[in-house]
Amino acid sequence: MTPRDLSGTHHPVAVIGGGQAGLAMSYCLRERGIEHVVLEADRVGREWRERRWDSFCLVTPNWQCKLPGFPYAGADPDGFMVRDEVLRYLEDYVSYFRPPLAEGVTVTGLRRSATGVFELASDAGDFTAEQVVVATGPYHGPAVPRLAERLPADVAQLHSSQYRNPGQPAEGAVLVIGTGQSGCQIAEDLHLAGRRVHLAVGSAPRVARFYRGRDCVAWLDEMGHYAKEVGEFADSEAVRMRVNHYVTGRDGGRDIDLRAFARDGMHLYGRLTEVAGTRLEFAAGLKADLDHADSVAEGIKDSIDAHIDAHGIDAPEEARYVPVWEPDEEPGTLDLREAGISTVIWSTGFVRDHQWIGAPVFDGRGYPMHWRGVTNCPGLYFLGLPWQHTWGSGRFEGVGRDAEFLAGHIDASRRLADVCDTLTGTPLHLSPAVPVG
Repeated sequence: MTPRDLSGTHHPVAVIGGGQAGLAMSYCLRERGIEHVVLEADRVGREWRERRWDSFCLVTPNWQCKLPGFPYAGADPDGFMVRDEVLRYLEDYVSYFRPPLAEGVTVTGLRRSATGVFELASDAGDFTAEQVVVATGPYHGPAVPRLAERLPADVAQLHSSQYRNPGQPAEGAVLVIGTGQSGCQIAEDLHLAGRRVHLAVGSAPRVARFYRGRDCVAWLDEMGHYAKEVGEFADSEAVRMRVNHYVTGRDGGRDIDLRAFARDGMHLYGRLTEVAGTRLEFAAGLKADLDHADSVAEGIKDSIDAHIDAHGIDAPEEARYVPVWEPDEEPGTLDLREAGISTVIWSTGFVRDHQWIGAPVFDGRGYPMHWRGVTNCPGLYFLGLPWQHTWGSGRFEGVGRDAEFLAGHIDASRRLADVCDTLTGTPLHLSPAVPVG
């Protein structure tokens, strides 16, 4: 580990963030002999240690865990690592190649000086770097709508990142808002424990866990789905913002079927639109959202069928999904008191916080403008963003490929600077900073 006092130090490359993206970046830089430092605000694995519930597990099979130089080597490649196993995987990775890691260092400011060198402020002192990789991911703080402020004070509120287990909420029913991966899995966790659950459904799609004898992830990987570049989509910017399909790896993996939950006693609603005291109002879109989720899952099966037929693959036939429940009506309101709801869990995602970055590399939504992680501020890069280049960019499956690409770009920039220094006596970084439009 590097010393915590960074005051006055200078580094060829500074990697901000010591999660899976930052560690992958460090490995790739080390392989090229590029000196660098990795700065982690907490401890490696904090996201998995502190912001995942007790029964959390990956939704992608273990064989997709492919950090550079350290692919999954356990006994269950088709299984799904639980939270503590994921944490151990990251800790073992650190032990494996021993990156130049400084934990407990929060970077609070970054700017590119007039000479082209990056000046960084941190709680361990101010320092400089030739090039910087921001590998902090996109999930910086809980996204909770302002509607939450209107809930009665005696109703407990948790964000999904604060949920731990079914025994955590006070006695009574629980309302989960949101049906992305976290919302669906938390609702299932509570439901399986016998808690009374109300669930406000959103527009997230779903996918079957298994189809025609294999995990759907294995089929899609074979079909090249995960290698498809974001630029190949006509709506590439929208793709980056899409919600992931919900499914689970729990107990060996299975579908998450909200209709089955409803059949077995869970109360489903449309999207939450209003809070007035104890009275909540919901949009009339429950049936449409359930139908949409099913249609996406069935569409994926269609593509798998086509792949099987086109390649003459011997795969077992499988009957298609038949809905097990339909809403008799669109429940428009819910009274928290009458339903006995003690706790609301907001599974409404996260917000990005890049305010500490003083470089004009963001669009009107605050999203980093880049091509494969390379910004048009020379020497500044991003790594670990969802759909940065492919589906796997923000995951164990593909972050290593993106890190290797950036390492090559960083190496080329470094060599170009050396050439400029040799030919002109003026290092490349002393050229004027290029303005970003």
